[in-house]
Amino acid sequence: MRTAQDLLSELNASDESPRIEAKRAREAGKSILETVIAFANEPGLGGGHLLLGVDWEVNDKGDTRYWAAGVPDPDKLQRDLATQCASTLNVALRPEMAVERVDGHTVVVVFVPEADVSQKPIYLAATGLPRGAYRRVGSTDQRCVDEDLWVLRGASQPAFGPDMAPIADARLDDLDPAAVAEYRRLRALANPQAEELGYESADLLEALSALRRVGSELKPTLAGLVLFGKTMALRRLFPALRVDYVRVVGTQWVDDPDARFQSVDIRQPLMLALPKVEAAIVDDLPKGFRLPEGELQSQQTPLLPRKVIREALANAVMHRSYQDHSPVQIVRYSNRIEILNPGFSLKDMGSLGTPGSRLRNPAIAAVLHEINWAETKGSGIRTMRRLAADAGLPLPEFASDRQKNEFKTTLFLHHLLTEEDHAWLKSLTSEALSADEAKALIYARETGAVDNTACRDFSGLDTLQASNVLRRLRDRGLLEKQGAGNRTHYTLNHPGEQPDPHPEQGRLPLEDGKQPAEGGKQALEGGKRNLPPLPESLASRLPKQRQRMSTAALRELIFDLCGWHPLRGEELANLLGKDLKYLRNQHLSALIQSGALVFLYPESPNHKMQAYKLPANQQHNAD
Repeated sequence: MRTAQDLLSELNASDESPRIEAKRAREAGKSILETVIAFANEPGLGGGHLLLGVDWEVNDKGDTRYWAAGVPDPDKLQRDLATQCASTLNVALRPEMAVERVDGHTVVVVFVPEADVSQKPIYLAATGLPRGAYRRVGSTDQRCVDEDLWVLRGASQPAFGPDMAPIADARLDDLDPAAVAEYRRLRALANPQAEELGYESADLLEALSALRRVGSELKPTLAGLVLFGKTMALRRLFPALRVDYVRVVGTQWVDDPDARFQSVDIRQPLMLALPKVEAAIVDDLPKGFRLPEGELQSQQTPLLPRKVIREALANAVMHRSYQDHSPVQIVRYSNRIEILNPGFSLKDMGSLGTPGSRLRNPAIAAVLHEINWAETKGSGIRTMRRLAADAGLPLPEFASDRQKNEFKTTLFLHHLLTEEDHAWLKSLTSEALSADEAKALIYARETGAVDNTACRDFSGLDTLQASNVLRRLRDRGLLEKQGAGNRTHYTLNHPGEQPDPHPEQGRLPLEDGKQPAEGGKQALEGGKRNLPPLPESLASRLPKQRQRMSTAALRELIFDLCGWHPLRGEELANLLGKDLKYLRNQHLSALIQSGALVFLYPESPNHKMQAYKLPANQQHNAD
């Protein structure tokens, strides 16, 4: 077990600490027990430490500083926690505990070892499964869902996956012979000697778990319909089961309903749909020319390797949740391709690319492996990263969101560190940049933000080294820290736009020489812009210094200000005389969640110029 001082030092040195949880902990409450369960459950984490009796604050640079504050009765805290771990869980846990003195204060260190796989999942007995179980995701404790239980029980896939269940309303004639023939063709290319190629169709499909015997009748399974189902059967049984390929002009989603995108919807079984989706993507890609040695004719090759595209598509369809009635969406921007599928990653994001896979749909995955559409043993993400690096492209970005139940893969279409990139970097600073620092800045420019995970992906650094790179760039004024804990990310402090020729106009101009309320100290730094004059009808409603407003009145004013013009958080805080963090936590987040406001760049929440505006269906009335 590590010492309290050692744990505090690590907390103060790193933005993310998945194996350390600091709590004020005046008593052994529910939050502590949830962390104990999460540490005991999380596969491969090796357990974790709770540091109880610690306080913290966020400084003006966005760093969180931790220090010992003490607990009033350490003996009672230990007794209560030991009792809860022994009596309220399905399996009694015996965490190690120690009392230490740090800077004159008494703190309690608790080490929770990872439970044996035979005991998992650990959960609150009174609550039951899955809601009584927790996992450690990043530096947070997340309540489990059914799919997490497969992971906690130690199998790379369940013995009977949800895609292997028969569909009650499906019939044998719902399967498309053309899709079955395509499987035979692709399987023969991959392995001409494969035994199943000699089977009759019904036996073949049963061997692939595409059919399952219910009594004396063979019924199509979910996997069978997804892989081989006729279009009309898919429409009848799964109306949202399709792949949408969307072409967007520019680098951001635009709300103009007349010109925002072109869309191609593909509703076919995967055996027929995947080649069409791949072709649509490749047709839109820039091509490069090369002349192989000894050849007289040049060849055109897509900028992004085909294998990367195939692996990304396979990852989306074999790891998606088919219980979520949403399509797979592929969005082609001018500088990147985003592939979004329902279903968060069952594998911890920090271990993506390492051997081993957590499969939602083992039958679908097995078929895609057999026809060489997907790598085996969970190496697809590592293959995508390697091929992108070989092509001189930024490494793909992967993001999993448990709350939205969504996974996103981003494939970039530009080369890192071109001559233009070097010129841009020189415009930011005259000081020398390391290769990792330069990549971090380029990445932040292209995506709107860079975090520790992304930095590790493109640099090969560990968590602490990546954190040091990002902090150095922040300390030099090139990046600005946003968020805290596992939500920490960095945006460009200077987006590289043309300098403002009128810096005195950085503060929001108002009519008749009025200035924003004095309480708003967030000057419009970092991406200054000269907004149009504020109408007198709105300027007259701005709160005076120290004037209090009811929640309803304040939100109505926010609503009207954003109806006048899309405004950044800093601009709203400046106008309203409010602290930016308070405004976001207490009002803006709630207005976004309720749909009263929307983001100007909805597909990039961390965009460096993100602003709030009214939804399109309310904009006309506001105007």
